[in-house]
Amino acid sequence: MNEKLRKVYDSKLLSVSDAAKKIDSGDIAFVGPGSAAPVALLEEFSTRVNEVKDVNLISALLLYPFKFLQSPDFIGKINYHTFFIGPYERAFQKAGNVNCNSVNLSKVAYALEHVYKINTLVVDVSEPDEDGYVYFGAMGVSVCHRAAQLADKIIIQVNKHQPQVVGTEHKIHIDDVTWICESDSELPELPEAPVTDVEKQIAEHLIKEIPDGSCLQIGIGGLSNAIGYGLECKKNLSVYTEMLTDSMVYLARKGVINGEIATGFGLGNKDLYKFIKEGKVNLIPVAISNDPNLVAKRNNFMSINTGLMSDLTGQVCSESLGHRQYSSTGGQLDFVKGAALSKGGKSFVCLSSTVTDKSGKVSSTITLNLPPGQTVTVPRSETMYVVTEYGIADLYCKSIKSRVEAMISIAHPDFREQLTKEAKEARLI
Repeated sequence: MNEKLRKVYDSKLLSVSDAAKKIDSGDIAFVGPGSAAPVALLEEFSTRVNEVKDVNLISALLLYPFKFLQSPDFIGKINYHTFFIGPYERAFQKAGNVNCNSVNLSKVAYALEHVYKINTLVVDVSEPDEDGYVYFGAMGVSVCHRAAQLADKIIIQVNKHQPQVVGTEHKIHIDDVTWICESDSELPELPEAPVTDVEKQIAEHLIKEIPDGSCLQIGIGGLSNAIGYGLECKKNLSVYTEMLTDSMVYLARKGVINGEIATGFGLGNKDLYKFIKEGKVNLIPVAISNDPNLVAKRNNFMSINTGLMSDLTGQVCSESLGHRQYSSTGGQLDFVKGAALSKGGKSFVCLSSTVTDKSGKVSSTITLNLPPGQTVTVPRSETMYVVTEYGIADLYCKSIKSRVEAMISIAHPDFREQLTKEAKEARLI
């Protein structure tokens, strides 16, 4: 930066402790999600729990065990709201300070403006470039530019490990921020989930349905990894997704993905962050990456996500265990809708045919009815293909009878007779 910009920067520079004091009682603050959350600043702010009240922090997929998550003592003082439950939010749910909002990621910016009415942005950013811009990094691009437009005060934490990324609405000028603090920390990594034999079998069925030249959206988890790495046999793929994964970076480095790579955020290992820093990824807000109408403009769009359960007619739950919120809606429905509008597009929801509880009891994930409280993430009218280790059920625009028969055919063999009996008693077949 030149001398003039350096003076602007220095005039706004505070210690982490002083920056934390700029968050006041009654503030409604959007916090950069995941690796864009300013750890030092938020932990310092948490020490002020008895000095503030009615502060609402809104974020998603936190990757650090913040103090405000861990104790009910923060409720009413520093309240936390999430658009997507990550590992730490799930772990500390019982403390009572994790408030989940079920919003499609394409609508998060709308919710910040019209529902929460935020007045503050708190985010981890890159070091400034020569022109005085700091960058929102691997995850912050997803929502932070719009949050900055809505906020009356913008508090940034400059972190030398946060990459200067390429994208749309991916940076902010120091002229436009209110206060600056500095704290360096490595970006948190998301360990790859191990791939099970069942997940490999599901991947084998699905990969056959992905033509060369497809545009991909793949979700998170072991099953997604099995599918992602399994696609190395394909050619000329591109990516338009809410989340860039390690498997996508692997495919890009192998030359399998050689077209567009556009994503709302990137989350994975060090090599993924390095790949983003190299400028090989176009980072875009999730309001753009998850817009079904923009997804539809890409031919042969393949939406690949995981579910927890499905009923016999194709109502898919991907986010809750009864009334307990386990994950979140995310962008699953956004991409299911977009794929259906794409020329040659397909959407797949994948699930293991059974689940085993802590006592060792095995149950079918395909049931006559979803259990009480179980959330419908994808309505049956939108579900296209459901995949288990026993095959693929094509449900799209099919009759109820055809749907039920197809779903029974991919259920675990041990449960097919009972499911058929229940379906007949319910007069579905």
